[in-house]
Amino acid sequence: MKKNNLPISPHLQIYKPQITSILSISHRITGIALNFSLIIIVLGLFCLTLGEKYFTYFIFIMSSIPLKIIMFLTILGFCYHFLNGIRHIIWDFGLFLENKSSAILGYLVVALSMISSVAIALVLELF
Repeated sequence: MKKNNLPISPHLQIYKPQITSILSISHRITGIALNFSLIIIVLGLFCLTLGEKYFTYFIFIMSSIPLKIIMFLTILGFCYHFLNGIRHIIWDFGLFLENKSSAILGYLVVALSMISSVAIALVLELF
């Protein structure tokens, strides 16, 4: 067979997005994004070690609307990443591997992550 006649392998544009593939990509993205949120935690701890004046200033900055949105997205990413990790552990035990049950579990992870994120944000008074 000549190189000109070789079949072209399918690309992402050909595949129909499935819930499992979208959640897998989202799991990786949230894992990377959560690493960047560690910067805020480290800055908060650093301000705490510098004294009350700097920590009060840090709290003042964290109470701004844009940073409250960032914090909510961080909480949402954490809840999703945590629950999706549990879903992967369930798969490691050989459970819910069929297409239908895997999709249902995926939708459950998305719903529970949204509900738990809103609940945590309400407790932390982000809204």
